Amino acid sequence: MADPDPKPDGYRPFVAARAPGGRPDSKPVYRVLVHRQYVDVWNSLVDVVGLTSGRQFWDHVSKTPAQPPSVGSSTVLRGKHHGPKWEGYSRTIHYEISGAGRIDYQYCSETTEGVLGDKHAVVKILTIDLASH
Repeated sequence: MADPDPKPDGYRPFVAARAPGGRPDSKPVYRVLVHRQYVDVWNSLVDVVGLTSGRQFWDHVSKTPAQPPSVGSSTVLRGKHHGPKWEGYSRTIHYEISGAGRIDYQYCSETTEGVLGDKHAVVKILTIDLASH
């Protein structure tokens, strides 16, 4: 059985984010990573926002994080502290998930981070706040 809470490895302090509701229908374009301090919140995402909203977010960030989502809304945050945290990454994007909260992430279409050093696309989930605001 797969480890339900993967440990940080080549992306410290980020870990692989499991697709809400189990294996996705198609292979993701982007590797989706979540900051280790939010792993428990990520794992309870479906309980708070529902499977549909969780899957819609997953589908968005794993395939088209640079575009506005087809369902829901996102905003590119302004200000110096919302700039790219790593070379080649986007500014922070604020995704409103089902009115229940927000998820902030940055993406890079081509990076060589990780243990293997291969070129790949990555989304890093920086913060998750599922309390209404």
